[in-house]
Amino acid sequence: MTTFTNFLRSLLLTAIFSFLVPMFLVGGFLLLLPVIGYVPGFDALTDAIASQILYFLGIFGTDSPLRGLIVISLTFSFVGALFDVYAYYRCQILRIDS
Repeated sequence: MTTFTNFLRSLLLTAIFSFLVPMFLVGGFLLLLPVIGYVPGFDALTDAIASQILYFLGIFGTDSPLRGLIVISLTFSFVGALFDVYAYYRCQILRIDS
């Protein structure tokens, strides 16, 4: 039974961290752009980059960048959970073969 609880704990942590990583990366980058915009000559460039990122996120969120970021994060979470299940399965198979 402890193997199953360890598997569920690993799966839950993987899903949570896989969800948070894109949120922090995109959010951190969007928060860093205005700081870079204070450098003379980069204000127009940072505005263009931010608007393109928000447009890209809006594609996945039906014109809502926040929904787009959540959809992308949920997709990353699902893929991370699938990878964790595969790694657990592979570990069990290798343990049986040994």
